[in-house]
Amino acid sequence: MNFNKITPDLVEAFASIVGREHLVLPADQEGMVRYTHDETEDLRYLPEVVLKPKNAEEISRIMQLCHENRIPVTPRGAGTGLSGGALAVHGGVILSMERLNAILSIDERNLQATVEPGVITQVFQEAVISRGLFYPPDPSSRGSCQLGGNLSESSGGPRAVKYGVTKDYVLNLQVVLPTGEITWTGANVLKNATGYNLTQLMVGSEGTLGIITKIVFRLIPYPTQNLVLLVPFRKEEEAAAAVSRIFTAGIVPSALEFMEREAIEWTCRYLGLDVPMAADERAHLLIELDGNDMDLLYKDAERVYEVLETFDVGDILVADTEKQKEDLWRLRRSVGHAVKSNSVYKEEDTVVPRAELPVLLRGVKEIGERYKFKSVCYGHAGDGNLHINIVKGDMSDDDWQNKLPEGIKEIFRLCVSLGGTISGEHGIGLVQRPYIGIALSEVQLRLMQGIKQLFDPKGILNPGKIF
Repeated sequence: MNFNKITPDLVEAFASIVGREHLVLPADQEGMVRYTHDETEDLRYLPEVVLKPKNAEEISRIMQLCHENRIPVTPRGAGTGLSGGALAVHGGVILSMERLNAILSIDERNLQATVEPGVITQVFQEAVISRGLFYPPDPSSRGSCQLGGNLSESSGGPRAVKYGVTKDYVLNLQVVLPTGEITWTGANVLKNATGYNLTQLMVGSEGTLGIITKIVFRLIPYPTQNLVLLVPFRKEEEAAAAVSRIFTAGIVPSALEFMEREAIEWTCRYLGLDVPMAADERAHLLIELDGNDMDLLYKDAERVYEVLETFDVGDILVADTEKQKEDLWRLRRSVGHAVKSNSVYKEEDTVVPRAELPVLLRGVKEIGERYKFKSVCYGHAGDGNLHINIVKGDMSDDDWQNKLPEGIKEIFRLCVSLGGTISGEHGIGLVQRPYIGIALSEVQLRLMQGIKQLFDPKGILNPGKIF
């Protein structure tokens, strides 16, 4: 890609738009370092400038300048991504959305909210809960990730199994196009059959088509009661098989998470928690049931027990205090950080139809044996979304760099053969880009690249990602 460098004159022009105090240059090493990486492995890329605009109008002026001068622009939320999507691989501008952080309105009559993209996910969730409303998508990083980044990846999280992912709650978006034009993508209504669905096209586009500056979400009533169960299994594959059986029994949990034994052991050490495990227990399911009637939830729990009785399970823990529930969820949400603290690793975000989870899990272990890598698996089992953390451990640097990619390809080919794909919620970004041809046909890729060309004729917006 042929881009231009940022000149001193352009730096002055950017400063006149955002204010010099909202501009960071490489000379400010301390201020710049957080913008050189996200949570993807150990990748580092240095932008030429970081800009922190306050509104769509400032972003529009920035994009007009970058379009005219062919300067690459990488939109960035909180930097919690796991696919390298917010890295300035071609230098240029990092466009940080951190100052667009207002909850603009919560419409209790229509169960809608309008927010800016820099709002922290958990802050928004707590704001609507205080009104008796619910925004369900809850990525593990919800305490630090931003809503705009969630939209860019169409993030899911544990409660997607019952309530859906980010895209299922977006009604309308204000977007700045790479040329600087400002537009809305839809309407603030629950049904809309007027033209192409630009809103859903933008969600999950990983910051390659436009920059989201306002979001209109739909909300639902908040469920006031829940039960949380931690179920130990003596065989990993039985834990995976139980997932589908729970659904075929007519039960829809609000969360159904899978964790291998080592995922729990490593995370307990990392957090200083104590979760008793028998020596022969190999995996756990974390099951949450929610609603507004505790008697109905207990009946659902009884039906879950009936399903579990057909498997080789240990003693089931029922969290009977809010503290126990919080600890179990903190355990699950911290697995990725715990694995990262143990070793150099790569995290693959696979997804298959949930009934195929046992085959995927068995296949991952077999591939690991052939390529001599260790894996720690966990994830949103209710969605068929398995996070595979490949741990470097004793692998040589040469094997890690040159042989492991072939093993990852085998994992992805297995996913596709099972009717799945290579990313459920982390996106393609930079690190999964070499594998996209495993999941998408030439026709699909050509159509997507044509859409990219139409939105971004000079290819300046988040270049080097997806394709």
